[in-house]
Amino acid sequence: MSELDSETYLQFLLDLTNLITSDDLEQFKTACKDDIPEEKVPELKTPRDWFMFLEKIEKLAQDDLSYIEHVFEITRRPDLLTKILEYRTQVLKISDDEELDSKLTRVPSAKKYKDLISKDHMGVSEDGGIKLEPPPSKKGP
Repeated sequence: MSELDSETYLQFLLDLTNLITSDDLEQFKTACKDDIPEEKVPELKTPRDWFMFLEKIEKLAQDDLSYIEHVFEITRRPDLLTKILEYRTQVLKISDDEELDSKLTRVPSAKKYKDLISKDHMGVSEDGGIKLEPPPSKKGP
């Protein structure tokens, strides 16, 4: 990738870092417990530390976001998944459904939210996050 792409990737990670709270980080580390040795967990004090560690163990790269996509999916952060989708479509130029199926997508989360993010911003709240429907109510016996 070019130097410009690297700068864009670093800015993307910085943008994500600004959206991640310390509680989020703890959830992410828990979600990654199979990939982070127990003795390394205390060293990961900031989202930046976490991203750098994931790069070091080759779970994250500027052209492979599938691991963090999975983490954001299981920790229920659709706003961060939206950012990944935007990065893929705008920077990596991957927007076709076939390519989303075959490249960089470990879980179908990007496709799940793809229809909610459109040029007319249907399904997107004023703060840029995805508007989620309320959970279905349980039907009586």
